[in-house]
Amino acid sequence: MKKLISTAMVAAALSFSGAALASEAPKAVSLDQLLNQVKTERQSEAKLNKKREAEFSAERADKAALLKKAKAQLAAEKQRGEELVRRFSDNDQTINQLNKDLETAKGDLGEMFGVVRQVSNDTAGLIDASLISAQYPGREELMYKLAQAKELPTIKELEELWISLQTEMTESGKVVKFTAPVTDSNGNVSDQSVTRVGPFTLLANGEYLSYNAETGTILELPKQPEGYKVASVKKFLNAGAGETTDTFIDPSKGALLQVYTQKASLEEKFHQGGTVGYIIAGLLGFGLLIAVWKVLTLTAASAKIRSQIKNVDNPGNNPLGRILKVYQENKDVDVETLELKIDEAILKETPSIERGVPLIKVLAAIAPMLGLLGTVTGMIKTFENITLFGTGDPKIMAGGISMALVTTVLGLIAALPLILVHALVAGRARAVVDVLEEQSAGIVAAHAETRSK
Repeated sequence: MKKLISTAMVAAALSFSGAALASEAPKAVSLDQLLNQVKTERQSEAKLNKKREAEFSAERADKAALLKKAKAQLAAEKQRGEELVRRFSDNDQTINQLNKDLETAKGDLGEMFGVVRQVSNDTAGLIDASLISAQYPGREELMYKLAQAKELPTIKELEELWISLQTEMTESGKVVKFTAPVTDSNGNVSDQSVTRVGPFTLLANGEYLSYNAETGTILELPKQPEGYKVASVKKFLNAGAGETTDTFIDPSKGALLQVYTQKASLEEKFHQGGTVGYIIAGLLGFGLLIAVWKVLTLTAASAKIRSQIKNVDNPGNNPLGRILKVYQENKDVDVETLELKIDEAILKETPSIERGVPLIKVLAAIAPMLGLLGTVTGMIKTFENITLFGTGDPKIMAGGISMALVTTVLGLIAALPLILVHALVAGRARAVVDVLEEQSAGIVAAHAETRSK
């Protein structure tokens, strides 16, 4: 089809050229000239047609040669493809046979390979999460490579596995110091001197540190454990050579420290008591202030009374002195009248001595009642949250339960010292009153003897 189109295009071009030449030829003025001109153009067209036929024949021969060459190449490629298929089949059979021969040749080595892969996988997980990796990072890469290997391990790789296990065991029994970057709670990184206690705990600057195995970084804890534990860390880090000190370590390799960061401090627990807790704390403080005031005043009164006992002839401005003044003013009366006068003086002194003592007792009784009130209030709040949000999330109920429990504890904590100080203050007040009664009885007895004579 392409050849016919090409031939038609060439013929059209030649016809156009002939027409152009004819248009350029001189015009015939006679019939003879016209005849000669036609014959001449006919001969030219015949030569042109022969030339065209020769070109067409040459092109056809070239196309036939190309077709023959293409067929030959196609046959050769088909033969080559059949040969490759045969060779692939032979090679596949050879590979299967070699694999069988390899499995046979491996023998017990195949079992060893499985053990090596299992041990490498376990060791990689152990090393990756170990605090020792904070000092020696990157040890787990070879272990993961051996765990995922498809071929038998080399002698060098087996030695590396052995060395890794030996290093982990050896370093687990050491307390060492090393310098490493530490990230604080604000994200700032600084090089610090870190102390590693075996595979259990990391310490620096008198505080506990944590190790993030995923990122391979050492982190400061956002919150430290109790003060006495941190104090033991400072003492441990400041110990001199040869000095033995004790400190707390985390046998779970960081899990307990993470729990302690979420544990509420005493201050946080106190604030969980809410308004009722603050009132109980205020009552405790107020009661203790009264107790301190009464202890000071009663101690001063007791000292003045002891001094007055040594100098009964010069009554002073103290409870016993005022009673002695009453005696001196009523020396001439009979015994019964004097006794009544002195009892009256004691009764006047007793309220000032016992002032504030009953209030401490009242505060000691009110504190646990307020704690019970906070408990009831907290439980009401808890049940309201359960009604509104259900029991799916325990955190919703935590606030009310915390208030319920903390206020009870605060009430008991406030009541116990208030009861103790009430007993102390009441005992001191009773002792002062007893001294006054004892001295009064002595005065009355002395006066009775004098009157009997």
